Amino acid sequence: MTRHLPQIIVIIGFAISFVIGAGLLTPATIGTAHALTAEEMLADPALESRARNLSKQLRCLVCQNQSIDDSDADLAKDLRREVRTQLVAGQTDAAILSDLRAKYGDYVLLAPPLARDTMALWLAPVGFILLG
Repeated sequence: MTRHLPQIIVIIGFAISFVIGAGLLTPATIGTAHALTAEEMLADPALESRARNLSKQLRCLVCQNQSIDDSDADLAKDLRREVRTQLVAGQTDAAILSDLRAKYGDYVLLAPPLARDTMALWLAPVGFILLG
């Protein structure tokens, strides 16, 4: 059995590569976990849709590579609540993002804006590709 273990590992690796490469393993087929609870949801579907859209753009400052929409961290819950409170108060999406950027900096955005101080973040992948 142990003699065939390397071959089995290679076969499993090829199978996983095929499934991912064929697009059979996608977020739609896996399903996405949302940390949002029923108590957090807004009654107005239009406002809730805006809240979800904003939550997907904002980074969980605890988890770092998750949106606040996906995170169970207490800070993410607080930020989701803050977004919904501001929406109910009549704030625009841009005003909410601006307010959160003022409080937490550009890091709160999952996709930081293209600016002089973030240019290296955007150009580094291109540089790595060109350098081979």
